[in-house]
Amino acid sequence: MTDAHRWGIHPGYHDYAGRWHEPPPSTIEAFLAAMGGHDGGPPSGPVILAAPGRPLRHLGPGQLTLEDGATVAVDGAIPFDLPMGYHRYNPASGGPAVPVIVSPGRCWLPDDLRAWGWAIQLYGARSRSSWGVGDLADLRRLGRWSSAQGARVALINPLHAALPVGSQQPSPYFASSRCFRNPLYLRVEEVPGAADLSDLPQLAAAGRALNDDRRIDRDAAWALKSAALEELFARFRGDPGFDRYRAEQDPGLLEYATFCALCERYGLPWENWPLEVRQPDGAGIAPFAATVAGSRRIRYHAWLQWLMDGQLAAAGQAIGVVQDLAIGADAGGADAWRWQHCTALGIRVGAPPDEFNMEGQNWAFPPFDPWKLRLAGYQPFIELVRAGLRNGAGMRFDHVMALFRLYWIPAEGSARDGTYVQYPAEDLLDILALESQRAGAFVVGEDLGTVEDAHREELAARAVLSYRLLWFEPSPPGSVLQDETEWPCQALAAATTHDLPTVAGLWAGSDAQARRDLGMGLNEEAEASLRDKVKSWIGAPDDLPTPDVVERVYRLLGQAPCALVTATLDDALAVEERPNMPGTVDEWPNWRIALPQPIEDIESAPLAQSIAAALERS
Repeated sequence: MTDAHRWGIHPGYHDYAGRWHEPPPSTIEAFLAAMGGHDGGPPSGPVILAAPGRPLRHLGPGQLTLEDGATVAVDGAIPFDLPMGYHRYNPASGGPAVPVIVSPGRCWLPDDLRAWGWAIQLYGARSRSSWGVGDLADLRRLGRWSSAQGARVALINPLHAALPVGSQQPSPYFASSRCFRNPLYLRVEEVPGAADLSDLPQLAAAGRALNDDRRIDRDAAWALKSAALEELFARFRGDPGFDRYRAEQDPGLLEYATFCALCERYGLPWENWPLEVRQPDGAGIAPFAATVAGSRRIRYHAWLQWLMDGQLAAAGQAIGVVQDLAIGADAGGADAWRWQHCTALGIRVGAPPDEFNMEGQNWAFPPFDPWKLRLAGYQPFIELVRAGLRNGAGMRFDHVMALFRLYWIPAEGSARDGTYVQYPAEDLLDILALESQRAGAFVVGEDLGTVEDAHREELAARAVLSYRLLWFEPSPPGSVLQDETEWPCQALAAATTHDLPTVAGLWAGSDAQARRDLGMGLNEEAEASLRDKVKSWIGAPDDLPTPDVVERVYRLLGQAPCALVTATLDDALAVEERPNMPGTVDEWPNWRIALPQPIEDIESAPLAQSIAAALERS
């Protein structure tokens, strides 16, 4: 067995067309170096997981300390009646305690889950009250409107926290932290004390003026919101709810807020900070937090998160919010700083070439090292999942195949030079199931692209909903020709995603033309085939007006037997531009395109009403 195999590094992979690809030797060397693979065999992580139907592990003499503080003496098999949760085994020999995680094995699913909802790029869904960016009050309004139409869920883009600097990262999938949220989405007028802010009318007017430009200016919006929030915080004298939130969310919240305060003090990147604050347990952390300035800024960033938590919870009262957990975070962000002991900082994550992205994709963030993650008792993963499920009806797990394997790329290499690295899927799925059951929230696994049949079967067995797109399925919903694996009941059905053409963009050919104009590799045959497929499935002549095409597409999608069906707000307005063009940075206004009409107009838009009627389900 080679070193690479022992460390879970794949020798190659089959691409979307079934062709075998092998990475260059330098790729394998880079991965082994990142894992410490030349220092012996991989470490055996001290974590024990138990779930129904799995053989019980045997332990030596010792004591189990349960999550609630109770103790159980053990000497043999793990007791079969242990409560679900996170426990610790303390061996009588005096060795280190071992985490024992007891999982239900399957994610939470309600018995009657059959619903539809809107998929919303929240930053672009602006009302006339927005300050240039759609916010959580806008989400609450959309929730009330769509709930009145019969919708039960709203699938939103990640709200993950960006770096605390004036220049805002536009991509919601390239976060500083996936455990905390971006205060750009706050509705300032609903922050306690805002009514007494003398300059609020001027700031709000400047914010609303940003709505005149369809191109979103996050930096300008944040500058205005930040000015108001700083003044409101200066007047903040405390709140018992804030104290409870901090106690509940620490130590993670404290570490995150400390990172933000350190960014303000020392700038970026954190790798250039003084050595004593370059790690969360550094010798300089406590002295910094003890200063008046440091303490105040840490409290400020924690306060922003408390406000976000409250406004998101209020939106969740209007509609079942399905949050999106991105697959990674910025190497220069809070998560990488907090969890650098578990992160392969010299590696990047992406996807191999496929028929829509012929050069492959480099998503530019580092992965967790699977071995070091296990040594950490999976604590970072637990925190991520818990945050993604908080205040939500469900969670979309972006690129869920990363629970099984992840496509690694050397930091300085091409996406074509990568290969897959294996992850401890059974353990990660057990934790996902436990957190899902505790939150009473379902999980949707974004299982697009190259997917092993066995992996889909395992996800289904774990009650993780599949993610099925009209663009990709070989037969339409309800077809007598469809295979039993197509359009399963345990799935979310959609026409498209933020990374793919809108219905209008596909029908008009404008999306393909945009890619030609950008000089991107375009598979003309696949593009024509997709349009012809949609044309055939909905029975449309070539000159059918776009709104009629959109309505027919969703009338067809509404026939899917899937538990959930979603429609994009972009399609409700027949928008031709997709939110994101993979493979571009500044060539396309990724994540910066607002909807062409405000929410107030969407609520009475005929096409939005037609789509809702098409998807309303008994």
